[in-house]
Amino acid sequence: MNKLNRALTKTNKRVFWTINKIENEIKINKNKERFLEKLQKLETSIWPKYPMVDAHLHLVDFLWETEWIKNLIYYMDKSNIEKAVIFWTALKKIWAENERERPEYYLDDDNECYYDSSTDTIIANEFNTLSKKEKERFYPLLCGFNPMDIDAVKQIERTIKYNPWVFCGIWEVLYRHDDLTFQTQWEAPRMNTKATSLILEFVSKYDIPIMVHNNITSPSVSDYPKYLHELETMLMEYPKAKVVFAHCWASRRLNAPYYAKMIDRLLTEYPSLYVDYSWVVFDDIISINDVTKEEWVQLTEKFSDRVMIWSDILWNWFYKVWLTNSRYNSFLDSLTPKTREKVCRTNAISLYKNSRNKVEKWLKIKYPSLKEIKL
Repeated sequence: MNKLNRALTKTNKRVFWTINKIENEIKINKNKERFLEKLQKLETSIWPKYPMVDAHLHLVDFLWETEWIKNLIYYMDKSNIEKAVIFWTALKKIWAENERERPEYYLDDDNECYYDSSTDTIIANEFNTLSKKEKERFYPLLCGFNPMDIDAVKQIERTIKYNPWVFCGIWEVLYRHDDLTFQTQWEAPRMNTKATSLILEFVSKYDIPIMVHNNITSPSVSDYPKYLHELETMLMEYPKAKVVFAHCWASRRLNAPYYAKMIDRLLTEYPSLYVDYSWVVFDDIISINDVTKEEWVQLTEKFSDRVMIWSDILWNWFYKVWLTNSRYNSFLDSLTPKTREKVCRTNAISLYKNSRNKVEKWLKIKYPSLKEIKL
């Protein structure tokens, strides 16, 4: 009983501490009022039940503000997160002269975002401030390039070689992304391009993972997945590329019919494809009701080696990571213990642990020739 009381007291302190943080944030910034609803539920919120590798965590926001990696470790320890896959963001939001207030998010005004490659240098420097033991908890990924630039693959290779023993893959390549697409400078990014072909050839050659974000359709087209062909064109051309399907390509205001069946088909036809259940795909598609939840539980059991979960949280929300990840509790309870362990931890570790330093050492994967293949 004493242990239980101490645990409850510790939890109450965490909730009280988090409530104060959110209340202060709302007072400072009017754009955070959407958290008032969550604030009312914090008293009864449950802590994340299962140890997790958070496989998608932004170390900064779109203005490149951050609390830095040392503070992230503090919040990870509070949130049952053993390890994290971290990265910056390829796009930086402009604070235009006509805006009286500095934006905090790309949706705060209509001004553009632009690509900046120095993002990867910053995250490499942050990672190198850690001790050896602390480094073991992170898998940094690079993202500071324009995916529509045919020469981007050269920049990726240089960035990795200039920062040895840091990067474990490429993350999060932003192609079509709701309103962000319209705010991105230059040509609207899409996946089926020559530039992407060269990038996928590169990751296939070194057997390192790449995560892509591309809307499955547009907000005004909900009767079929309008942009799915852009993904499949690339997967058919580069079947060995380990591609992670960010948020199952769901996004704001998007809908497509038979979503779980579509993901089932894709995972069946493309054995190197991975998916994650973060952000709106979990809230707006998977967790609608018990029927949809059971459909996705069965899908997860069927492809247990290629599903991951994560918070997809930005730097100024580090203290909310426990609340974000606790919403997975009910879904994870429905999985078998073996599948739950894979989804929470081992899939991400298997994907990233052995991907570091392959490019620096020229460790190209050797595929068998046609003569070596026995049918």
